Amino acid sequence: MMKYHLLFYVLFIFSSSVNAQNKFENLDVFELQYALDPQISPDGSKVVYIRTKMDIMKDGKSSSLWIMNSDGTNHQKLTSLVKNESNPRWSPDGKRISFISNSGDGNGSEIFIYWVDSKQYSSISQLDGSPRSLNWSPDGKSIGFLMFVPEKTLQLVSPPKKPKNAKWAEKPRITDRLKHEADGSGYMREGFSHIFYISSDGGKPTQVTKEKYNHREFDWKSDSKGFVFSSNYNVDWQYDYRNSELYSIKIDGSSLKTLTNRKGPDRGLAVSPDGKKIAYLGYNDKVQTYQITRLYIMNIDGGSKKEIKMNLDRSISSLKWSSDNKGLYFMYDNEGNTKVAYSSLGGKTTKLVDNVGGTTIGRPYGGGSYSISKNNHIVYTMTSPYNPADLVIYANGENTRLSNLNYNLFKGKDLGEIEDIWYESSVDGRKIQGWIAKPPGFDPNNKYPLIVENHGGPISNYGDRFSPEVLLYSSAGYVVFIPNIEYKPGYPAKSAYNCIMSGVDHLLQKNKQIDSTRMGLQGQSWGGYQTAQLITMSNRFCAAMAGAPVSNMFSAYGGIRWGSGLNRQFQYESSQSRIGKTIWEAPELYYENSPLFHLPKVETPLLIMHNDNDGAVPWYQGIELYNGMRRLQKPCWMLNYNDDDHNLKNMANRIDLSIRMRQFFDHYMMNKKAPKWLKDGIPAKKKGKELRYE
Repeated sequence: MMKYHLLFYVLFIFSSSVNAQNKFENLDVFELQYALDPQISPDGSKVVYIRTKMDIMKDGKSSSLWIMNSDGTNHQKLTSLVKNESNPRWSPDGKRISFISNSGDGNGSEIFIYWVDSKQYSSISQLDGSPRSLNWSPDGKSIGFLMFVPEKTLQLVSPPKKPKNAKWAEKPRITDRLKHEADGSGYMREGFSHIFYISSDGGKPTQVTKEKYNHREFDWKSDSKGFVFSSNYNVDWQYDYRNSELYSIKIDGSSLKTLTNRKGPDRGLAVSPDGKKIAYLGYNDKVQTYQITRLYIMNIDGGSKKEIKMNLDRSISSLKWSSDNKGLYFMYDNEGNTKVAYSSLGGKTTKLVDNVGGTTIGRPYGGGSYSISKNNHIVYTMTSPYNPADLVIYANGENTRLSNLNYNLFKGKDLGEIEDIWYESSVDGRKIQGWIAKPPGFDPNNKYPLIVENHGGPISNYGDRFSPEVLLYSSAGYVVFIPNIEYKPGYPAKSAYNCIMSGVDHLLQKNKQIDSTRMGLQGQSWGGYQTAQLITMSNRFCAAMAGAPVSNMFSAYGGIRWGSGLNRQFQYESSQSRIGKTIWEAPELYYENSPLFHLPKVETPLLIMHNDNDGAVPWYQGIELYNGMRRLQKPCWMLNYNDDDHNLKNMANRIDLSIRMRQFFDHYMMNKKAPKWLKDGIPAKKKGKELRYE
C-alpha cells in the first residue's frame, strides 16, 4: 500500500500540536496558486511558465507569466502587465519569448514579444480576434497562431425599421448549424477557427487557411514555408464529429493536400526537427465508449504510414520529438498517475517521470503539461494529494523541484493522510483501485463517518492528485473514499454498484474506525447520476448529494447537450453513458439504469444541485428527480444557482455549495443542528437575499 506524506515531497514538517489546530478551510481555496504550461528554453538554462491564482475580490482567477533559471534561482515575474498572460513560447534561438495578453482596451488579446537580454517587451499585433496556440517558425522569422474568423449571421428576412426611441425585444437568434453551442461559453458565433502567421517583428497578420472548417492543431514545416494541421474537411463534419484528418498547406494558402484518410481522429501532430517525419495520434473509430489512442508516424508527404507499437496499453498525449529525430516524448496515465515517457521509433519505451498534473483544481483528475530542451531536460508540472501543480526539472536522471508556490498557505497545516487501496470486486474478482483520505490527527480508537466521492466523466479517472474538495471533507472529520469504476456496456448502474459497494465493504472490514451507520454519498455529473442510482439500490447511506444528475435516460436520450450542440443520443449508444443500444433496441436497459423509475425504494435523504444554464446535462433532469422524490414524500432538497453552468464557475457559488453540502452531511452524519435552509427552505422571493445558514 502506497502512502503519501508531505515529507515525501519535501514540503515541510508538521508538529502534532499545530496540526490539531490548523486545517484546510473553505477560504483557503482562494489562496491557492499553481503552475501551468512550463516552457524550458532551447538551451535548457531558463524556464517560463503561467502562474495562476484565485482572486477573491473578482470571484475568479488571474494568470501571469514568471521566469526563473533552470536551477530555480532568479525567480521573478516576467512583465509588469496586470492583464492575464498566457501561452509563452521560446523563439528557436532562445533570445525571445512570445506570449498572449489582454490588450486592456476591450478588444480582446494581442501577441507580445519579450526580449530576454534587455527584459523589454511589446505588443506586435493589432488583431480583430483573440489568438491562441502560438508556434514559432523554425527560422524564427514568424509566429503562427489560430484565431476565430466570424461569418455573417443568417438572416431570413430583412427586419422592419424600428421607430426612433422604440424599445423592441431582441431579434430572434437564427441558426442552421448542428453544433451551435460550446462548453462553458454558450452560443457560438458563426464562423471558423483558422491558421494565421505574423512576422516576429510585428505587422499585419496573414490568414493561411480559407476553407469553411474549424482548424485545430498545427505545426510548421522545417523550411518555414508551410504547415501541417488537423481538421475535418468532410462535408458531414458536423455529424461525423469524432473524425479528423491531417493536411499540409503552403504558407501562401496554396497546395492544400490531404495526408491521412480514415474513419477516426488524426490529431496531436508534431513535425520532426529535420522535417522528414510527422508523428501523430489517433485510432480507427469503432464507435465504442473508450478507445486507446495510438502513436503513428509518416513521411512529410503522407507516405509510409505506420504505427509505433510500444506494448503500452494506455492512451498517450502531448507528443514531442527528441532533438536527434530518433524518438518521441509523450504523456500517459497509469493507475491514476500521469507520467512522461520516451519511445524510440522502434517502440522501445522508457518511463521518465511520475506525478504530472495538479492543474485541474477541484477533483483529482488528470492534467498537467511538460516541455523539453534540446539537451533533453524536461520541465513539468508536478502534483501530489497535498499540493497543486509546482515545477520540477528532470535532468541527468534526477528530479529537482523548482517552485513551492503554496508553501506559506500549507505551512503548519495538517492535511491528513491519503493512501491508495486495492480491493476485489465481489462479483467477478477484478482488482479495483481507490483512495482514502483520513482526517488530520486520525485516531485509530475513534469512529469516523465515511463519504464516498463518485467521479464524473466517466471516461477519465481519479488519481493521486490534489483535490481541495477531498481535503475539505477530510479536514472536517470525514474519511473520504474515492473509487475508480470499471463499466460493463449496458449496465452502468450495476457496474457502479459493484465497484463502489465492494470498496465500501473492503473499507469496513479493514478499517474498524469507519462507522457503518454514518455513510454518505456524493458526486457531480456522471457522479451525480451514480449517486442518484445507488440510493435506489442500497439503503446503507444516511445522506446523499447528487450534482447535475441524469435521472431519466429516456428523456435525456432525446435531448441536446447545449454546451456542445450535440444530440445526446450518441453518448448513450456509443459513448460515456454506456448503454450501447438505442431506446428502441433495449428499452429495458434504459429503464433499469434510470433512477426515476426506482425512487419508491429510496430511504436516503437527497440533496440535488442543478443549474438552469447547464450545458451538459439539461437541468430538467434534476427537476424530474426532485419532483419524483417529493411526489413520493421523500426527504429531498434542490439547489439552483441561476445562470451558472454544469460545473460551477462562480467561486462564490462554489463556496456556498460547499457550505450547504457540509451542513447537510453534518446534520445527517454528525448529528448537528439542521440549518434554516434545510428545515424551512428559502422562498423564491428571498433567494439571493437570505442565506439561512444558521
